[in-house]
Parts: sequence; structure tokens; C-alpha cells
Amino acid sequence: MTHHRYLSIIGLAAAMSWLGWFVVIFKLAPFESTGMALGFFFLTLFLALACSFAIFGFYVRLWLNRNEVYYHHINISLRQGVLLSVLAEAALALQLAGVLTWWTGILLITSVVLVELYFALSFR
Repeated sequence: MTHHRYLSIIGLAAAMSWLGWFVVIFKLAPFESTGMALGFFFLTLFLALACSFAIFGFYVRLWLNRNEVYYHHINISLRQGVLLSVLAEAALALQLAGVLTWWTGILLITSVVLVELYFALSFR
């Protein structure tokens, strides 16, 4: 499969996830009715952010490093998109619980950076 096909599949997944997230926001009202609506809110937001971050990260990597293999950029961008989505979801969940402070935010960012550093150094 070409990199254009991978990106089009990820882009289609992002569009469907964002559409699902808007449906959850406007039709289910996740913050008024807890339970499944809140679960769908976090799930669709995670998928939408992961796909969007992956596409954005791929094009930034492509712009910065023009003479490298595209598939390598896709794998790294998808991993970093998932990690950024985990960071955003964790911060949102902590904010929803009312326990997000500046130092818990720094701990979240540090943990995601350490996980990315582990993957970047061990899978070269």
C-alpha cells in the first residue's frame, strides 16, 4: 500500500471520528447524562485527536525531512498522535475530576515524553 492510501484511510477515520464526536456533543449531551454518553465522548475524541495528530505530524515530518522513507514517518506520526491523544484525554479526565493542577500537568507531560523517548531510542 502506498503512503497516500494510508493517509487517506487515517483521514477518513479522523473525519468519521470528528463527526461522531459532534454527534455526541450535540445529541447526547455527555456532561448532563453520565455513563455511555461520557464514554462515547472520550472514545470519539481519542480517535479523532489521534488521527488528526498523526496526519499533522506526518506532514510536518515530511516537510522537515524530505529525503526519507514515507512509511517510517507514518509509523512515528501515528505513535506520537496516540501519545498526544492519551495526554489530552488524561488531562481532560483529570480536569473533569477536578484534580488537574499545574504540577499534575507537568507530570503528565513528563510521562508522555519519557514514553516517547523510550520508543524513539529502542526502535531505531
